[in-house]
Amino acid sequence: MSYRVIALDLDGTLLDNQKQILPQSLTALVKARAAGVKVVIVTGRHHVAIHPFYQALQIDTPAICCNGTYLYDFEQKKVLAADPLAKEQAKLVLQMLKQNNIHGLMYVDDAMLYQQTNGHVTRSLAWAETLPLAQRPILQQVSSLVQAADEAQSIWKFATSHADIPALRDFAETVEKELGLACEWSWHDQVDIAQTGNSKGKRLQQWVESQGLSMDQVVAFGDNYNDLSMLEAAGLGVAMGNADDAVKERADMVIADNQQPGIAEVIHSRILNSYT
Repeated sequence: MSYRVIALDLDGTLLDNQKQILPQSLTALVKARAAGVKVVIVTGRHHVAIHPFYQALQIDTPAICCNGTYLYDFEQKKVLAADPLAKEQAKLVLQMLKQNNIHGLMYVDDAMLYQQTNGHVTRSLAWAETLPLAQRPILQQVSSLVQAADEAQSIWKFATSHADIPALRDFAETVEKELGLACEWSWHDQVDIAQTGNSKGKRLQQWVESQGLSMDQVVAFGDNYNDLSMLEAAGLGVAMGNADDAVKERADMVIADNQQPGIAEVIHSRILNSYT
């Protein structure tokens, strides 16, 4: 099989625990692009939180953001395709978050909004401080997320988190049952809520086919449950060594964790070898 696309999740996959791209990965991806392979980021992140990695990779493909909610073109600075939450859906989510005392970070337009801080927000703010001003994501505290939902043009998703994992799991199941929205685990203590039908795999397939290619020609790398849709749809779905066993079992291949150059090794052995 001649693979033509490399699809990369960021956190826990392409990024190490210091939120850096391993030099071996960068070198391998440069070689892959030189051979004509397309490299695309497929992430749960908002597009405003991708700038440093997009620039480090020096890629010109659009990014698949918020678990497939939208496709963003960095060169044109615009959304190419999207399935956001309706305002009324977002307000129902906010009501349920309040009732269950679950923290919610609301991703809208060009910003991530919150009312109260928590560990995820604090860590994100600290990471943002390490970046040049032009690369810092907009992470903004507001007095009312309900009002912010009313004022937003597009509501991409909610990143919800709680220290009590069983309580968070029950909350996610209730949201799926009562609101019919998509809930996916994107971190060990974070569940993302998005429009029904949105997934990394679905949006990736749409983009791949728009390029005149098929999912059989894709190598996808991921580490979490929100990556499963693309790992299972890709010609070669690769799970990181730091992934849960349930994710590994549904991948075609398991490699080293995100602290080691496993991605580079797969690119050299499974992709670049076919171009030599």
